[in-house]
Amino acid sequence: MFIKLLLLIICSFLFACSRQKNTKQVLPIENQIQISESAININTASAAELEKLPRIGTKTAQAIVEHREKFGKFRKPEYLMLVEGISDKRFREVQSLIKVE
Repeated sequence: MFIKLLLLIICSFLFACSRQKNTKQVLPIENQIQISESAININTASAAELEKLPRIGTKTAQAIVEHREKFGKFRKPEYLMLVEGISDKRFREVQSLIKVE
């Protein structure tokens, strides 16, 4: 009985020691993307200004303005994906060209 208990303790100790900690650090998205000096503030831009962004047409630009008017200012650039027509792929294409203030 004592040997089984000792063996169980040793196995538990070895299992606990064998688990590796995940030391990989992931930087927040804000630190990974270089924002352009001439970035468009999506909280103040008109639909015409938003249309200057790649793959943002009249309909999508108007949807951004309407979303902002209905729900208030965007707190983070990522919240732009809440607007219908802004997919993850489209957001990544304009991410370095927009800002929120």
